[in-house]
Amino acid sequence: MEFLRDLWGFLRVRKKYWLAPLIIALLLLGFVIVFTSGTAVAPFIYTVF
Repeated sequence: MEFLRDLWGFLRVRKKYWLAPLIIALLLLGFVIVFTSGTAVAPFIYTVF
């Protein structure tokens, strides 16, 4: 969690707010891949890529 706090501090200080949606999208995509890797949904997720 400290990494996320440091990252948000960097984005705020450097005025790089446009990076926030990109980072959030990448995190969500990572969570989807990790949590669906062992389920029946996995073949459908991998066809997207």
